[in-house]
Amino acid sequence: MKDAHGVVIVFNADIPSQRKEMEMWYSCFVQQQSLQDTQCMLIAHHKPGSGDDKGSLSLSPPLNKLKLVHSNLEDDPEEIRMEFIKYLKSIINSMSESRDREEMSIMT
Repeated sequence: MKDAHGVVIVFNADIPSQRKEMEMWYSCFVQQQSLQDTQCMLIAHHKPGSGDDKGSLSLSPPLNKLKLVHSNLEDDPEEIRMEFIKYLKSIINSMSESRDREEMSIMT
């Protein structure tokens, strides 16, 4: 956890009890490590044939402010791949900006 720049929480969207567990993971890996919400991504995995109704998934605060991506690797594996690449790019940009600010503060 130390020096983490991002967190991806994957959960089974078909098991409601996992939503409560996510709050614990969010607290431990995001809040206690002082990460921004933009550095966290939730992946709601749906098993094939589960009737993944993406609109019916409700998350409690503060989880409802996080980037949420639905995955079903049999229906559309490319979608989750593209979303993960976008997430990684945002983490890399954030790290680069932070490093630039640190370098500027040393020079001034």
